[in-house]
Amino acid sequence: MVFRKPPDGGWGWVIVVVSFFTQFLCYGSPLAVGVLYLEWLDAFGEGKGKTAWVGSLANGIGLLASPVCSICVSSFGARPVAIFSGFMVAGGLMMSSFAPNIYFLYISYGIIVGLGCGLLYTATVTITCHYFDKRRGLALGLISTGSSVGLFIYAALQRELIDLYGLDGCLLIVGALSLNILACGSLMRPLESSDSPPPEKTCVDKVPDQYFVYHEKEKTVEENISILEKGYIDEKCANNTPDYKQDSILNKNVLSSINVNEKDTYKKKVVEQTNFCKQLAKRKWQLYVNYWEETVVLFKNKVFSALFVAILLFDIGGFPPSLLMEDVARSANINEDDYHMPLISIIGIMTTVGKLTLGILADFKWVNTLYLYVTTLLMTGVALFAIPFAKSYLTLAMLSGILGFLTGNWSIFPYVTTKTVGIEKLTHAYGILMFFAGLGNSLGPPIVGWFYDWTQEYDTAFYFSGFCVLLGGFLLLLAALPCWNACTSQSPKLPPNTYSYKVASSA
Repeated sequence: MVFRKPPDGGWGWVIVVVSFFTQFLCYGSPLAVGVLYLEWLDAFGEGKGKTAWVGSLANGIGLLASPVCSICVSSFGARPVAIFSGFMVAGGLMMSSFAPNIYFLYISYGIIVGLGCGLLYTATVTITCHYFDKRRGLALGLISTGSSVGLFIYAALQRELIDLYGLDGCLLIVGALSLNILACGSLMRPLESSDSPPPEKTCVDKVPDQYFVYHEKEKTVEENISILEKGYIDEKCANNTPDYKQDSILNKNVLSSINVNEKDTYKKKVVEQTNFCKQLAKRKWQLYVNYWEETVVLFKNKVFSALFVAILLFDIGGFPPSLLMEDVARSANINEDDYHMPLISIIGIMTTVGKLTLGILADFKWVNTLYLYVTTLLMTGVALFAIPFAKSYLTLAMLSGILGFLTGNWSIFPYVTTKTVGIEKLTHAYGILMFFAGLGNSLGPPIVGWFYDWTQEYDTAFYFSGFCVLLGGFLLLLAALPCWNACTSQSPKLPPNTYSYKVASSA
């Protein structure tokens, strides 16, 4: 498939709109799962760490499966994957309304919904990067705000639906809303070049035509005999010279000749099909070898290696507040009358502001996106350290807003990845990084919940979370120092179009 030059507009803006609503519809409930988390605690009576697995799986399993999601998008395209994933998300949410225990939710809400969200996220990010180049930061910022707006709206929506229809009715209605993903996915038209010449086949694709299985209908021995006999009889009738003895001898010779030819043809086809299978196996093996060779080359890039460590630690420490902040407020004995807005909604709306702001900043030439991302990590670590000192709704709301804004760095993460490894390796590299992000998302909330189960307070848990995020930020900053970049830019083994980070200057 040959892609045209990114148009930076046109149908690309339609892609931005449908990608926005896709992320809004699929991530609204999983990101606002903190509202459902309180209901599941009361309904099933399990521990906080055990119950937190539902929300962490929903947000982490799709990222854990990012390499598989990337392969699916590369193989089938964004549009088919988006439509199929819409059924997964809607079906998983509806199945969760019939959950008899917490273990059923691990499958229906955690794995099915989470995997569907992961496929949709990869599809929307990949197709947006194909349509935009100069305005990629803005486009990614706009589509990523869909999940944040979804968090803001779904936090209040799910609470209202629970009050009106109960937990089961809420999940059924939310699942029905998710079916609108099918309409959004149908508009994700791939960016293909119709007037460009087809790419030349690689050596592994140049399988000789004779190695492919014959599609023509083969005639049996009896059919061949009847054709030969018919032709011979017609010839004899035309000549009007019957010779029955000679006919009998000739028929025997024809039979023996056809049997010999049939055996030779069968042996030849066995050899040809065997060669075809060997060529096909060699091609598949070469694809696997190329994949692992490309992976090794990626990890030779110091910035990329530090980036996967940073995203892992960031999600271990930075994701739990969006899931557990409501329970943090309840554990601090904050009066419900003081609630002017759910804390999760504050996180959601400020994440929207953060994604837009950081996405716009990433498009300025004087802004180094890597250092901008590192700054958000360090500030997130400091904010997490401050949570144990927040004992009122006002302070928790302020910290929720700060954490929400800084979590908006998700909008520039694909931008940083693209500039680090190049657009050609974006799908491959992004799949690997999202795997580690999913691992962090899956482990973070249960770890914080277990800390609470052991200590009966959240202070130790958030000290641990803040330390993880700060450590990831410092490691990424160390890998991005100019001395390392100078060595990296001179390395001939780097992938093509590798971005070399330099300290931004006013010049």
